[in-house]
Amino acid sequence: MKNTSKLLDAIQMYFDAIYECDVNLLDRVFHEASSLFDGDSGSVFVEPIASFRTDVGGRKSPASINQKREEEIILIDYLSKDCATVKIRLRAHNNVFVDHLCFVKEARGWKIVSKVWHLERVISP
Repeated sequence: MKNTSKLLDAIQMYFDAIYECDVNLLDRVFHEASSLFDGDSGSVFVEPIASFRTDVGGRKSPASINQKREEEIILIDYLSKDCATVKIRLRAHNNVFVDHLCFVKEARGWKIVSKVWHLERVISP
């Protein structure tokens, strides 16, 4: 049986981590061996979670400027009771991203094992 509420909690943790630029939350929601991928430049860009963690930790958080939260879950697709792909959209400052987050459930809960992201649009200030 699927436990959607626990997966929704993990998705919310991801949203909170990005909104607050909280690396402790990133550590809790991402598997330590995960990587992030992007192809917006015409080639595959790969970033290990340790590098992404450093990037996020060095950013000014949307929370610090009281930016209105803009986050949505577009799709949850279960591959099995312990694996799911989640498509989300979120805004961080002037950037709107669409992410595919691949989650696997382990003893410690749902963990993101990979992220493919796309910069959907930039909002003019």
